[in-house]
Amino acid sequence: MANAQQGTMTAPKAQPAARRSAWRTILRNDYDLYLLLVPGLIVLLMFRYAPMFGAIIAFKDYNLFDGIWGSPWAGLKHFRELMDQPKFWEVLRNTLLINFYKLVFQFPLPIMLALMINEVRNLAFKRITQSISYLPHFLSWVIISAIFINLLSPQTGVLKGLFSLFGMQDIMMIADERFFRGILVLSTAWKETGWSSIIYLSAILGIDTGQYEAARIDGAGKMRQIWHITLPGIRGVIVFIVLLRIGSALGNDLEQVLMFYSPFVYSVGDVIGTYVYRIGLTEMKYSFTTAIGLFQSVIGMTLIATANYFSKKFGERSLW
Repeated sequence: MANAQQGTMTAPKAQPAARRSAWRTILRNDYDLYLLLVPGLIVLLMFRYAPMFGAIIAFKDYNLFDGIWGSPWAGLKHFRELMDQPKFWEVLRNTLLINFYKLVFQFPLPIMLALMINEVRNLAFKRITQSISYLPHFLSWVIISAIFINLLSPQTGVLKGLFSLFGMQDIMMIADERFFRGILVLSTAWKETGWSSIIYLSAILGIDTGQYEAARIDGAGKMRQIWHITLPGIRGVIVFIVLLRIGSALGNDLEQVLMFYSPFVYSVGDVIGTYVYRIGLTEMKYSFTTAIGLFQSVIGMTLIATANYFSKKFGERSLW
């Protein structure tokens, strides 16, 4: 009886020891693979986690000469100033609207392109189409902005003839508040649609071809196969990408906006990234702009956690 009780008491202690032994065995057998992780982990720590220490600047009246530790504490002063700034709320609205337009109008395009490319049976034509659609991704925003500015110019652009044909006044669309957000969405779609379709093409290739054969036997056409087999088959990938997009709803491609916008469209095109760039560098309000960045990160994390919760609740793929 005593031996049985003693064995029962020592069993929980044996489990951690067994787990440690298992970990040692794994490390001993695959140590070379874990060594390959070390450089990546060092880079991650140096350039992702170490800079997070700088967030403390948001709670100080930071001065370049005094440094982080020498600068006096300011508490939540910069966050209160942030909430009292009408310009910040305008910038926040612009950021959310531009990202919402991109999610609604640009996000479905890679899925549609992947579905169309998947249906092409001529291998040579399929490869050429993929290569052409990928090319804009490798162009910088400097080049793309120059292309769009020239295309939309009222003097030399392709729309000049259309304006004349319909008797309309020439418009510098790139500097017009009515068209600026649409130009951002259109240029992003042209640049990234082909490249983003790679993810969905890879997911489509992972679908069991036997499902298509069974559907054809049952008399299903191409559209029914796409609707009932292909789209459900890549639904997990679509949800995963949507989660990532929602998490970055307060972020914009800073380089894109900087290349396109001007003081004429600040009221509709000024986003958090450009606002921080302008205020932080030109006015040297480092603590204030750090508070904006921290606010942006917290809201972004809240959005992605909320989206992840609902994704798990409805049985879809989640990030964690």
